[in-house]
Amino acid sequence: MQADDLILISVDDHLVEPPDMFKGRLPAKFDDVAPKVVRRDDGSDVWTFNGTVIPNVGLNAVAGRPKEEYGVEPTSFEEMRPGCFDIHERVKDMNAAGVLGSMCFPSFPGFAARLFAAAEDKELALAVVQAYNDWHIDEWAGTYPGRFIPMALPVLWDPELAAKEVHRVAAKGCHSLTFTENPATLGYPSFHDKHWDPLWKALVDTNTVMSIHLGSSGKLTLTAPDAPMDVLITLQPMNICQAAADLLWSRVIKDFPDIKIALSEGGTGWIPYFLERVDRTYDMHHLWTGQNFGGKLPSEVFREHFLTCFIEDPIGVATRNKIGIDNISWECDYPHSDSTWPYPGEELLKACDGVPDDEINKMTYENACRWYSFDPFQHRSKADSTVGALRAEAAGHDVSTRSFDQGRFEIKHGGISLGEMTARATA
Repeated sequence: MQADDLILISVDDHLVEPPDMFKGRLPAKFDDVAPKVVRRDDGSDVWTFNGTVIPNVGLNAVAGRPKEEYGVEPTSFEEMRPGCFDIHERVKDMNAAGVLGSMCFPSFPGFAARLFAAAEDKELALAVVQAYNDWHIDEWAGTYPGRFIPMALPVLWDPELAAKEVHRVAAKGCHSLTFTENPATLGYPSFHDKHWDPLWKALVDTNTVMSIHLGSSGKLTLTAPDAPMDVLITLQPMNICQAAADLLWSRVIKDFPDIKIALSEGGTGWIPYFLERVDRTYDMHHLWTGQNFGGKLPSEVFREHFLTCFIEDPIGVATRNKIGIDNISWECDYPHSDSTWPYPGEELLKACDGVPDDEINKMTYENACRWYSFDPFQHRSKADSTVGALRAEAAGHDVSTRSFDQGRFEIKHGGISLGEMTARATA
């Protein structure tokens, strides 16, 4: 298969929320306490909510920047490629890269909306969660039907309200809920507690996937406070490995046998050993620990419930049949630092040497469509959905690497400058 023939749907991308996203979406009584963007004296843009200041972090929005400029310093919107936060520019960037579909995780609220959950005023917290979800489904994903898998934030503090919100967004066509990899870390009951049962039932009833992104617990694996940043980045998949073990051995899988869980941005190369380990653990210890999977091995149960994803991951691709070819989906990770944008198809095929076309198709789009109840082909034919066809639509769109020192991006949003948009949103 050639890169131009691929159909690419990414199950892990990200968006940087635009300053005006809450405008007109909250009751007037919350105007003074709604999340807002503030420009600081150093020129950086930050979100503020509930007494917390959340900077835009450099590694979260580095698409189009040279690697030597990657970092964790706060940034302004002008330093970012417009596709990070402007839906029209995002689709242009997707077309130029040949990406048909995308599922976008949040940024400033945290991957599991823990920022909103921390607000003491739970009426405000619920209003903000619902306003965010409506914006994401109706405006971000809804502006270009068939191009985005919509994703909802959870109501973390109340499982009954969380269940109601799952049903509400499912009625709007959303079948992905971003959730924390470890609720206990955030001070909530663990996956092993019946506290969450209303939420699990709602996910099953609506055929909604619980999408767990690494780092969504607010805690990443770090060996020591003075360890180099490289240690933290290297160990990031370990958070997802821990979540997989926690959920696989939990009562959630047994009591809700139709639940579906995605392990987002965790890679796949570690999974064959993980599955060997859980099977051996079961064989050696289930008689005294009491684990019972109804005559199945843990590895079999894993393949029934878990979707995994990868960017390149040649080891994972080589061992794809040990993982489960129906359980693997590709991701682009735009606009984060691990992303292969703007040449994701070419990079992907480097890891797929010798892989049959039908298996490539499963990993690049078929599994994603099936797991997330997503049908982009209602809106365009498969022939018009390939990398080659999409790039032809984006002819002339600039995807060159650009240093910030060469000048800020020229940004327009809805016909106005970003500065004016920010001023309107914060007025």
